[in-house]
Amino acid sequence: MKLLITNDDGVFAPGIIELASALSARGHECAVTAPDRERSSVGHSITLTRPLRLWEAPPGPYPPECTVYACDGTPSDCVVLGIEEIMPDPCLVVSGINRGPNLGDDLTYSGTVSAAMEGVILGRSSLALSLNCGEDDGEHHYETASSVAASMVDFLEANPLKPGVLLNINVPNVPLSLLRGVRVTRKGVRLYEGKVTRFTDPGGRVYYWVAGRPEDQLEEGSDVWAAANGYVSITPVHMDMTHFPSIEELTADGAEKINFK
Repeated sequence: MKLLITNDDGVFAPGIIELASALSARGHECAVTAPDRERSSVGHSITLTRPLRLWEAPPGPYPPECTVYACDGTPSDCVVLGIEEIMPDPCLVVSGINRGPNLGDDLTYSGTVSAAMEGVILGRSSLALSLNCGEDDGEHHYETASSVAASMVDFLEANPLKPGVLLNINVPNVPLSLLRGVRVTRKGVRLYEGKVTRFTDPGGRVYYWVAGRPEDQLEEGSDVWAAANGYVSITPVHMDMTHFPSIEELTADGAEKINFK
């Protein structure tokens, strides 16, 4: 298969190198277009107010058969340029392997998931892949996530996704042999406690740091539950965000008959 690979951690992040290496080793034709620096949590932003640069990066740790390009834009920019300039007919857009999970409402902020969304918008099947690791973890098992990715690519070759759907996949940070299995899940609820912290700089000026501690609602069947219990979580995400029951409700309540004054 022809695979367009991107991420939001940067073109030389260990996750994307492991991903491209594993998929290339399986015989897939891989082209990488990824940000030239860290672009985490930029969401689905597209650059419209300045020129974008795209250049061939030195292969470095990538396999020699893999084409590698860096871009000074966002992950979504990388997908647009990748399809327009580098690989116009990919079978699949693969975004990852993200350093850290994208669970619950994280996917609305995630550059990793948004890059996969851009692939879907451009008419390509897409998946986003994240490793459920933390900054303090002694090891980051990217090889586990790349094995999951390779198996998912094989699965999607035989079982194509419906138009408008992407897969958001989160992989436990454990050796492959310790995975408990796979669960197809719904998006769970992840809220952040203490999301905004207020500080004062040496000059007496107030500034803020947005972060917080994740608090998950561990309902069985959700992605956050699967991740907490050692399963690979596969969440199908639909691009149509319309809440269809409200169409009938608003119409019945007279929303189409409002008189503007």
